Amino acid sequence: MAKEIEIEFKNLLTKEEFEKLKSYFQVNESSFQSQTNYYFETPDFTIKEHGGALRIRKKSLTSYTLTLKIKQAVGHLEINQKISETEASTMLKTFVLPDGEVKDYINEVKLNLNALVLIGDLTTNRVEFPYENGLLVLDHSTYLNHEDYELEFEVSDENIGRQQFINLLEKQQIPQRETLNKIRRFFNVKQGNQTN
Repeated sequence: MAKEIEIEFKNLLTKEEFEKLKSYFQVNESSFQSQTNYYFETPDFTIKEHGGALRIRKKSLTSYTLTLKIKQAVGHLEINQKISETEASTMLKTFVLPDGEVKDYINEVKLNLNALVLIGDLTTNRVEFPYENGLLVLDHSTYLNHEDYELEFEVSDENIGRQQFINLLEKQQIPQRETLNKIRRFFNVKQGNQTN
């Protein structure tokens, strides 16, 4: 399990900007890896109310990670728990959390997630590579008959990282756009509100 504070900056891209960045960083199509996020929530949006998200991420055929993200003063607390294909399959059918660090944390902070439901899935073709002192990520995501393109920059220092990200956008002549995280964009499209 990994428990960490995630600090990242995001910017939605047009398809043209996405292609421009692929070319600038000399990214081949074969470098992209596909992953699918399965999102869970309660009917009264308990996780969303805590600025969080709960997902199973499937990478390759047999790699599954259960992740809980909870908003912090700076970044998000991210708890990642490797789970087996059987545990993932069971949770996708029953909406019951497997034993482990995510469930322990939820019990510890007394989040009531007894009525979890699967709200949908989002598939991302992703490439990531080192940039400055962080990790730069190009994502093309599809969900609910919708698609979007995104640039992410994961850093350890919020202030330095923010400036490096702004510098990159300016250098590439890409406007800064207020960008919600993937699960918020997913919710907005699901609710018929396609802003960001």
